[in-house]
Amino acid sequence: MAQDKLKNLDYLKTIVTKLPKTPGCYLFYSISGEVLYVGKAKNLRSRVASYFSSDHKGSPKTRYLVDKIRDLSFELTESDAEAFVLENILIKKHRPKYNIRLKDDKSYPYVIIDKTKKFPSIEFRRRVKKDKSSLCFGPFVQGSNISKTLKEVLKAFSLRDCSDYEFSSRSEPCLLFQMHQCSAPCVDLISIEDYKKRLELAASIFKGKPKSALLYLKKQMSLFSENEEFEKALLLRDSVKVIEDFSESFKEIASAEGGRSEDLDLVNFHLSDHEIDLSIAIIRGGVHFGHKAFYYFRSDFEEDGVPFIRLVCQFYIQYLINSSDTLPKKVFIQGVDKEDGILKKQIEFSLEQLIRKKIKVFGSAKRNKNLIDLNNRQSEENYKLRSYEKSSVLLALKKLQTILSLREVPRTLECYDVAIFQGKSPTASQVNFFDGAPDKKNYRHYHLKELEEGNNDFAMMNEVAKRRVKKGNLPDVFIVDGGKGQVTSFVKGLGGAQISVIGIAKSKTKSNFKNSTIQSTEERLIIPGRKDSYTLTRGSALFRVITQMRDEAHRFSRRLHHQKENKKVNLSWLDSVEGIGEKTKVKILNNLKMTKQELSKLTSEEIKHELGVSVNIAQNIYDFLSN
Repeated sequence: MAQDKLKNLDYLKTIVTKLPKTPGCYLFYSISGEVLYVGKAKNLRSRVASYFSSDHKGSPKTRYLVDKIRDLSFELTESDAEAFVLENILIKKHRPKYNIRLKDDKSYPYVIIDKTKKFPSIEFRRRVKKDKSSLCFGPFVQGSNISKTLKEVLKAFSLRDCSDYEFSSRSEPCLLFQMHQCSAPCVDLISIEDYKKRLELAASIFKGKPKSALLYLKKQMSLFSENEEFEKALLLRDSVKVIEDFSESFKEIASAEGGRSEDLDLVNFHLSDHEIDLSIAIIRGGVHFGHKAFYYFRSDFEEDGVPFIRLVCQFYIQYLINSSDTLPKKVFIQGVDKEDGILKKQIEFSLEQLIRKKIKVFGSAKRNKNLIDLNNRQSEENYKLRSYEKSSVLLALKKLQTILSLREVPRTLECYDVAIFQGKSPTASQVNFFDGAPDKKNYRHYHLKELEEGNNDFAMMNEVAKRRVKKGNLPDVFIVDGGKGQVTSFVKGLGGAQISVIGIAKSKTKSNFKNSTIQSTEERLIIPGRKDSYTLTRGSALFRVITQMRDEAHRFSRRLHHQKENKKVNLSWLDSVEGIGEKTKVKILNNLKMTKQELSKLTSEEIKHELGVSVNIAQNIYDFLSN
C-alpha cells in the first residue's frame, strides 16, 4: 500500500503544476470516488500545490487527508468572492468528511424586504425562501461586512429595526426615534409614501447601485451642517463611509447573483484532434452552482453532421434521470449563432422529443458574456489538464494500441486476479474499465475448482478464460495479474478468440549509485509472442491505468475474502450444534439474516421458518442457544 500511496502522490504533485492560476474551488477525492474535501482559492495552482509540498507542516488531520487523496478536480469562478459562495454550495452538496465549517448548514447571509408588510424593514437572514412576497439580495460572502452595513443603512435612512410584535404594540415612539435613528412608522409619524422612498434608496445599496442613495445621504449631511446640527452630520458621515466601503467590496463580490435571477445552463465545447470537452455551467435562481464536465472521443460522433447536438441531448437525458434538480428554461450553447435558426430548432426539437420539456436555445448573450467566457475557459483547462501526458487516459490507451499493434484504440479493458484463501476455495476477480475509468456494474467473482495438486495458477487462469469466453461480449484487451505462464494459460483458455492478452508482473532491478546498491521494483507487461517484456515508465499514463486495474482487481478479490471470513466467524458456533452437516450449514448461511443473539430470542418453530431447516435441526439450534 505504501508503494501505491507514493505512486498517487507523485501523480498529484505533477498534476497540480498544470492547474490554472485563477480563482476557483478544488475537490479532493478518495480511491472510491468519495469527495473528501472542498476548498476555495484565489490561485488554484498555488493553493492546491501547498498540500503536496515536501515541507508541508499542516495539522495531523491535514496530513492524514493528503494520504487519502487519490484524485482531484477544480471549478473556475469569476472572482475570489464567488469562490466563497461556490465552496458553500459544494460543501452542502457533497458533505465532505474533512470539511468542518458549514457542516451545520450555516449559510451565507441574505438581506430581504417583506413586501406584504405596510412598513417593512430590511432584515438579515441566513435561510430564505425566494418568492413574490419578498425582495431578496445576496448571498453575501465573507468580507462583505453585511451585518454592520445593514445596521448603518437602517440608521441612516431611519427605517424600523424592531420586531413585528414591538411594532404593533407601540403607542409612542421608542428611544431610536429620539436619537434620530428611526422615523417612527409604528405611530404614523412618517407617511407610507415617504417611508417607501427611503426603503427603495436603502434597497438600491444591496442591489449594487448605491449612487442615488449616497447622493441623498450626502445632501442630508450638507443640510445638517448648514443648520449647525454637527452631531447628526458626523453620525451620517460615519454611515456613508461604511456604505461606500461596502459598495466598493460589492463590485468585487458581485453578490454571486450577478443580477441574474433565472434558471439557465451555459454549454461550451473545446474541440481537439481526438476529443470533445463539454463544460456546462449550472445557474439556478441566479446562483452559480458550478460546472458539469465531460469529454468524449470525437470518433463516436463523426457520423453526426453536428456532433454536439447528440452530446447535449445525452447530457440532459442523464441529468433528468440522475438529478432531482429542475431543468432550466434557457440554454446558451456555444456555436449556435442567431443567424443559424435551423440548428437552434434542431436542438430544441430533439430536446423536446427526448425529455418532454420545452427548452429555449440561444447562441450568445451580452448579459451572460462573463459567465460564457468563464465556462469556455473551464472546458479549455479541463482539456489541458487531461491532455498533459501524465494524466491523459487517451494517451495511455493510444500507447497500449501502439504496443499491441491494434487497429483501433482499446477502450474496454478487463483485468483478472486469482486468489486462494487459506489453502482452499480458489477464486478469480474480474474488474472492468471503460475509457480508463472503473465500470463496476461489470465486476465479477469466479469460484474455481479445487485441484487435487493444490495451488495451480496456470490451470486456474485457464479455467477463468474458458468460462469468460463463453459469456461473450469480450473486451478489447484482457489483462492478467501474472507472468508468462499465467498469460500463456489464459490465451489457451480463450480457444482461439482473437483478443489481445497481456500480463502485468513486478521485477526487481539493481543499480549502483555512489558505491552502494539500490534495489527498485519495475512493473513489466508480458506480451505473448515477444521475447522481452515491456517496462512501464513509472508515473506515465499507461503505468497508472494498468497498475490501477491490477490494484483494483486485488481489492475486489480481498473484498470476497473478507466476506467469506466474516461468514465463517459468524457461523462458527454451528459446528457445535448436533446434527448439522456441511450442506445444512450452507443452507443456513444463505438464509441467515440475524445475529446469534437475535436468533436466540426465537422459538424452535420460528427458527425452523427463519432458516428453512427441519424440525429436529431447529430444535437442536434452539437447545444450543438456550444453554
